[in-house]
Amino acid sequence: MPLRFGEFSLDEDRRQVLRGTDAVLLEPMAYELLSLLVTRRPRALSKAQIRDVLWPRTSVADSALASLVADLRSALGDDARRPRFIRTLHGFGYAFCGSVEDQRSPVSRSSPSGCALLWAGREIPLAEGEHLLGREEDCLVRSRSVRVSRRHAKITVRGGRAVLEDLGSRNGTSVGGQRIEGPVELAAGDAIVVGPEEIIFLGRDVAGSTVTDRR
Repeated sequence: MPLRFGEFSLDEDRRQVLRGTDAVLLEPMAYELLSLLVTRRPRALSKAQIRDVLWPRTSVADSALASLVADLRSALGDDARRPRFIRTLHGFGYAFCGSVEDQRSPVSRSSPSGCALLWAGREIPLAEGEHLLGREEDCLVRSRSVRVSRRHAKITVRGGRAVLEDLGSRNGTSVGGQRIEGPVELAAGDAIVVGPEEIIFLGRDVAGSTVTDRR
């Protein structure tokens, strides 16, 4: 289901932006920028973080991003001086500042495992079994950043307990600011970092749980 903001809706399944029932014509890169800012809201993204997603492994001038932002604002009827949607953080980057109504089905925390992830402003339930984090289409948390490996890490849920393991990723996986070297049992509130993505683990805080290796 689409994400609604103002008179617009962003349908990620169809890769389309609508004003009411009319399609808004956007260049592919402008759509990617809007989708990135909306899904990462209210987080402000630096120019480097945006370039990392939109132009991976390519060197581009700041003017290219500024031009893309201008095109997106023009398509949305947004004003840089009084923004409704795209806010400029001078010397840093951009953020989505509009109110978004999520039309997707609400996620219930009462999943059989009692565990979930909080990522990009939404909760994702964790069923029993293995869940991948990375860039592949079958990943539960799918990033578009080149700093994230295709199959970066996995979370295995068994009996309400969740264990995180890095899958030999190039840039590593961190929990609580520490890079992990082996399987780690997650506790409620743990912050998992893969590339530029921060994912919060929501689940049972098991008393006496141990970490296999968090050096």
